[in-house]
Amino acid sequence: MSSYILDASHSSIGFSVRHLMISKVHGRFASVRANLELGDAPKVSAEIDMNSVDTREEKRDGHLKSADFFDVENFPTMRFVSTGVEGATSGEFTLHGDLTLRGVTKSIALKVENLGAAKDPWGNEKIAFEARGTINRMDFGVKWNAAIEAGGVVVSEKVELVLDLQFVKQG
Repeated sequence: MSSYILDASHSSIGFSVRHLMISKVHGRFASVRANLELGDAPKVSAEIDMNSVDTREEKRDGHLKSADFFDVENFPTMRFVSTGVEGATSGEFTLHGDLTLRGVTKSIALKVENLGAAKDPWGNEKIAFEARGTINRMDFGVKWNAAIEAGGVVVSEKVELVLDLQFVKQG
C-alpha cells in the first residue's frame, strides 16, 4: 500500500450551482486536507474547512457561512470518506463514499479519471485525478431559497462538484 497526501497548491476543490435559474455561481474551498491509500482497495479521506469558501464575492461568502447554508459556527468542516471503487483505478472509475455536511452524512458517487503519475524535478512522486459529481443540497439540510419574479428560485438544489487533485507520495 502506498500513502499519499493532497498537494493543496496543485489542487482545487470546487463547486457550481445555478443562480436565478439562468447562470452558474462557481466557488472553491481554499483549505483542504486529504489522504490517499493506493493498493488492492484504494481509500481516500478528506476534510474541508468550510470557513475557506470563496466565490469571489465577500457578501455571498458570508451568507454561505451563515446558518442559511453551511452553518460553519456549528459545522466548521465537511468530510468525505471513501467506501468503495467501481472499475480499474488506472483509468476512469466511480468512487463511492460518505459525505458529511452540516452533520448529515449521505452516500455519494464521484466519476473519477486517473490522469497519471510523474516525478517532479525534486524527485517527489505525484499522482493526479479529476473527479466530478452532483449532490442535492436539500439532502444535507441546506434549504435556504427565495422565489424570483419570473418564476423559479434564486439557488438551485443541484450542486455540481468539481475536483482537480494532485497527491504526493509519502515516505
